[in-house]
Order: sequence, then structure tokens, then C-alpha cells
Amino acid sequence: MKETLRLGRMAGVSVGLHWSVLVIVALVTVSLAGGRFPDAHPGHSAWAYWSLGLLAALVLLASLLAHELAHAVVARRNGVDVDGITLWMLGGVARLRTEAATPGAELRIAAVGPLTSAVAGGVFTGLALWLDSLRVSGLVVEAVAWLAGINIVLAVFNSVPAAPLDGGRLLRAFLWHRTGDRLRATRGAAAAGRMLGWFMIVTGFAAMVLAGDPSGLWPALIGWFLISTATAEERQAQLRGVLDDMPVSRVMTRDPVTVPATESLAALLAEGAFGRYRHSAFPVLAPDGTASGLVTVRLVNRAPIHARSTTTVAEVMRPLAEVITVAPDDLIVDLLPRLEASKDRRALVLDGGRLVGFVSLADITRVLSWLTASAPHHP
Repeated sequence: MKETLRLGRMAGVSVGLHWSVLVIVALVTVSLAGGRFPDAHPGHSAWAYWSLGLLAALVLLASLLAHELAHAVVARRNGVDVDGITLWMLGGVARLRTEAATPGAELRIAAVGPLTSAVAGGVFTGLALWLDSLRVSGLVVEAVAWLAGINIVLAVFNSVPAAPLDGGRLLRAFLWHRTGDRLRATRGAAAAGRMLGWFMIVTGFAAMVLAGDPSGLWPALIGWFLISTATAEERQAQLRGVLDDMPVSRVMTRDPVTVPATESLAALLAEGAFGRYRHSAFPVLAPDGTASGLVTVRLVNRAPIHARSTTTVAEVMRPLAEVITVAPDDLIVDLLPRLEASKDRRALVLDGGRLVGFVSLADITRVLSWLTASAPHHP
């Protein structure tokens, strides 16, 4: 899930929003301000209903963020690298760069999410009771009680033993501990996730068709998400089995063709497809020989034709901070999801800050095709 707006860093983790967050904020606000609040506490102004509805929607997002931050913090404490967190329409996603090394670490990372939501639900429940005892406006108490209920629902739903829910990761940790086979455990959790997904799709559409309830679209949509994500997780686990801890150094292009940061775009293009520049992306080197970024044909094409003789590669390249970098000993299976989610689908291989190689998604795909073809097939 690619972020649309970056919010910054919290607890050392990059946090961003996907544009679809606006959908859930709007739906929650409308459902509360246009339905639940006026029905439960009539007589207030429209401004009160809508402002409180919007505030409740934003606090819900904060609760989702707390849930994902808990995953990220515990993951880092258990030796798992975290790329960041993205909030979107159906909740949040903590992007883990690597996997837990043991079933115990997997259990701790998975369990902390529902626990955080449950604690939030308890805190909001206590706050609602306290506000009610102080005779605070019933409308405010209603909003806090709703937040308590939704957090408890999130805790319970996320505990269902089906991937990619937290309960599915708990199931995988249990199966992994029982069998000692992480791939087999992942397949079991993924199968449970697909079963739950199809159940939600069928019941959701049944509610819409048979009962005329348009809200059935939500479980159907969540069911589709569960199926697609559980299948993707199973595929990722299978890739780990095929790649078998293969390092990046096995597939990278060593001593790749590089481009000086000070070279003009006109000079770069003058080499053409028949010169030494036969590719569509190149590492860029600073005058001192260190890697400074990545330049692609697409980035060059953004520069006006009349300015290419005076525009340098450094002015259009993607800076090193925005480029995926790996070490030669890093695992391909950990790099693969990062490349798939990146803009350029390429990574620079650095050894102590020195450029030693270049790897693209196509490089890994070719290797994977050969390994898959040569791997023994089990019935």
C-alpha cells in the first residue's frame, strides 16, 4: 500500500496516509452525524452533530494508528525491520521489511495489535462512564461510547484466526511452533483467510440482494481484501522457500555502468541506445565516486528539450535517500516486496557506502523463473 501523504515519523517509524482514508473519514462522519447521533440525542444543532462526527472519525484513525504503531514497535524490538505504516480505507498496514525469526517473536508482534485496540476500548469505556457520571452532554458520551465499541470490535475481529488478520498471524505462530515448518504454517493461515473472505463476500452480497441492505457491501469488500492479501502472503512464503536465503550478491549486476552526476542530459542522450548506455536506468556517482542517486529515461524526459544541454543529471535524478539501497548480503526475498512497491523497481547495492552492484525486479524475476522450473514439484 503506497502512501499518498507522509505525516512524518512516530516512535522512529515513518507514517503516511493513503488517499482512500478520506473515504472512511467521510463514511464514518456521515453515518454518525446523519444517523446515530441525531437518533440517539435529538435536539442538538447540525453543527454539533457534524463536528462531533468528524472528531470521532479522526480519533478512530488515531486508534488505528496506535494499533499499527504497536505492531511496528514490537517488531523492531524483535529484530524485524519496519519500512513504515500507511493508513487507508480498511484500516492500517505496517510494512515489515523482514519476518520474525521465531514463532515466539511472531506471536508477540501479532498479539500486541488486538491488545492495543482492546486497551483503547477499555479506556474509552471508562471515559464514557466517567463523563456520564459528571452529567456531561449525552451527545459527547455517545461519541466516546461509540469509540469504545468500535475499538473493541476491531480487537475481536483482528483476533479471528485467519490471515492477514492478527489472529491469522497468531495461528501461523501456533502452527509454526507445532510443525517447525513456517511455509506450511503460512499455508494454513492463508487457507483460513480465504475461507473467511469467501464467507464475508457471500453473506455480504446475500444481505444486499435478499434483504436489500446496501451495508452488505462492506463485509464483501473486506472479504475480497482478505482473500487477495492472504493469497499474496502465501505467495511470498513460497518465494522464500524457493529463494532459500539467497543473497542479493547472487543476482546483482556487478560493476554496473554509471553516470556522473555532473554530466549534462544532452551528453547522456548523445550516447544513445547504441553507445554504452543500453539500459533505461543508471546509478549516479558524485565527483568523489560515491553513489548519489538513480537516473532513469523517464526522469530525463521530464526535462524540457531546450534545457537539456545546461541541465545536469544531478538536477533530475532521484536522490539516494529516495532510492532503495541494499547490502550484498541482504536477502533477495526481503528485497523483493520493496522493489514491487517502489517507483523505479531497482535498487543500488552498496558495500560500506561504495557502489558494488545494481539489481532490478526483472533480474530477480528471471532468477525466480529458473529456480521455480528446476525445483522439485510435490503433489
